[in-house]
Amino acid sequence: MSHTVRFEDKGLIAYKECWDYQLSLFQEMVERKKWNGNNPDFPKATESTLIFCSHPHVYTLGKSGKEENLLLKKSELSLHGAEFYHINRGGDITYHGPGQVVGYPIFDLDFFFHDIHLFIEKLEDAIIGTLAHYGIVAGRGPKGFTGVWVDWENPVKARKICAFGMHTSRWVTMHGFALNVNTDLSYYRHIVPCGIDDRGITSMQQELGRAVDEEEVKTLLRSEILSQLAIQAFS
Repeated sequence: MSHTVRFEDKGLIAYKECWDYQLSLFQEMVERKKWNGNNPDFPKATESTLIFCSHPHVYTLGKSGKEENLLLKKSELSLHGAEFYHINRGGDITYHGPGQVVGYPIFDLDFFFHDIHLFIEKLEDAIIGTLAHYGIVAGRGPKGFTGVWVDWENPVKARKICAFGMHTSRWVTMHGFALNVNTDLSYYRHIVPCGIDDRGITSMQQELGRAVDEEEVKTLLRSEILSQLAIQAFS
């Protein structure tokens, strides 16, 4: 059975519009896999998709999250130009906004490995490798903490630079990660990020003391993801 991996850069796109698009790709892939399971002699080709984008200000709450971790009243969201969505990924509350590189892999893990934790680790390694290009030393979070962190071994200084939250069904993934590049970190003051109230949040701009070329970050990150997942090229 043939399988390709496609890349799309959606630029700045409303969260709900992109979520609906993700969901359509996800559901199409799940249905195609059901068809292939019932019709092994006539399989349909499948296609994974990696989406890069950024969003206008929005807070999203995962299915296991606590709504009280949004510190604003919902009536106050509009004062900050922000929206709020309760969604079906794992994890608690996080923020998306301009200056982030958000990645949504809608991938069929049948063509990679049946291990969602390993898949996330590969994406984390791609982000860690991208940050290393800029001299930012990062690693996986302290035990029990997801995402990519700076000074991750120091409980006092540890600060998250990239959040993760994913959903899977029939080994198809959706949702993904948000890397803070030139992000306005003041928006994190209105939430308990990922339900963690004793660790900091940072960005590439904050760590380097200068704005970073987001297109360059995307190019490097694409290359790192290709390498980590042993993908020859995006279609």
